[in-house]
Amino acid sequence: MLLRAGAAVLGPPRRPPLGLGGGGGMRRLSGGAPPPPAAVRCFPLSRVLLRVQGPEADTFLQGLLTNDVARLMWGGADHPQEGGAPSPLTSPPPRAQYTHALNVQGRCLYDLILYRLHESQEEEPNILLECDYSVLDSVQKHLKLYKIRRKVNIAPCLDLSLWAVIPEEQSGDVSSTLDKCADKTLVLTPDPRVEVMGWRLITNKEENPLEIVPGSHIGNISDYHRHRYKQGIAEGVKDIPPGVALPLESNLAYMNGISFTKGCYIGQELTARTHHTGVIRKRLLPVQLSAPLPLGSIPEGAAILTESGKSAGKYRAGGDELGIALLRLANINEPLHINLPGDTSVNLTAAIPNWWPKTTNK
Repeated sequence: MLLRAGAAVLGPPRRPPLGLGGGGGMRRLSGGAPPPPAAVRCFPLSRVLLRVQGPEADTFLQGLLTNDVARLMWGGADHPQEGGAPSPLTSPPPRAQYTHALNVQGRCLYDLILYRLHESQEEEPNILLECDYSVLDSVQKHLKLYKIRRKVNIAPCLDLSLWAVIPEEQSGDVSSTLDKCADKTLVLTPDPRVEVMGWRLITNKEENPLEIVPGSHIGNISDYHRHRYKQGIAEGVKDIPPGVALPLESNLAYMNGISFTKGCYIGQELTARTHHTGVIRKRLLPVQLSAPLPLGSIPEGAAILTESGKSAGKYRAGGDELGIALLRLANINEPLHINLPGDTSVNLTAAIPNWWPKTTNK
C-alpha cells in the first residue's frame, strides 16, 4: 500500500468554523458577560518561545521555513492554502501557523509554531516562535546564522509560559467559550496543526490559566503526551529527530505545515521533488504496544519487525502502551513486534488516525 506524495494536494483536514474571525486571538478590549465554564484541561508544556521582531522579520522567516509566512501577515491572508478558496481581502490573517525548519538536505531540524502578535499592517512584524526547550540555543544559532544584515531582533521570551488547552472528552464544542477568554491573555488560539490538539495558550509567567479559562483545570503532562501519541501527533526532537526525519514522512502536509506554492526556502528541493513526483512509502503513525512498558524500555530508533523478521520501520518515542513510529505503509496491517534487551519482544499494532485526509491509496 503506497500513498502518493501528491495526495497531500487534496488538502489537509478541514476545521469546522471556530467563530474566531481569522483564527484565535490576543488581548482585546471588550466587555460583556463573563464566558461560561469550559470543560478543558490546561497542560504546561516543555516548549519555549523566541521573539522574532523587526521590519524584515516576515521575509527573513519566509526563506527559512516550510510554510508560507506571508499568510500570517496583514495583506497576505488573501493567499489561500493549497486547494482552498481565496479569502476576502478584509479577512484577518490567522493567529498561528505550524512549520518546520529544514537543513540543506531537506531533513527536519526543528518543528515550530509561529504566533502573530502585531495587529495591523502598519505595525512592524512581531512573531513568537515556539520550539522544543532542548533546542532553544540551536534554534537561536540557526536563525542568527542566516540573519546577516536583516533588520530583525531575535531573543528568547523567558517571561512567557506556553500551555496546551484540550477539551475533555464529550465536552462538545467549546470554541466559542474559549474565544471569549482570548481578551484575558496574550494569545489563545486554535492549535494550527489539527483540531484534535485543541488550543494553544501563551501567558505571562505570573498568570494563572485557570483564571483565564473558567472551569478549566491543570492536566498532567503525561496525559498530554498520551493524547498526542494516541492521535499520532509528533512534537519535539524525540519524535522528529533533527537531521534524520523527513518532512513529508512526518505528516507535515497533513498538519498544515508546508506550502508547495511559496518561493524558495532551505531544504525545498528534495521536499518539492518528493511531493510532485515521488511516493511516500513511510509515515509517522500511532502505535499501541501489547503491554505497558516502563519509560525507556524501548531504545529510540528500535527496529520494528514483521512476523517474518523483515524491517517495517522504527520506533520513535512513547509512554506506557502508546507511542509513535515511522512505519512502511505496506506493513501497517501485519503483525509487528520489537525485540527488546534480554531476548524478549513486545507486539504492537498501528492505526491510521481519523484526522488524516481521506485520500485514495495508490
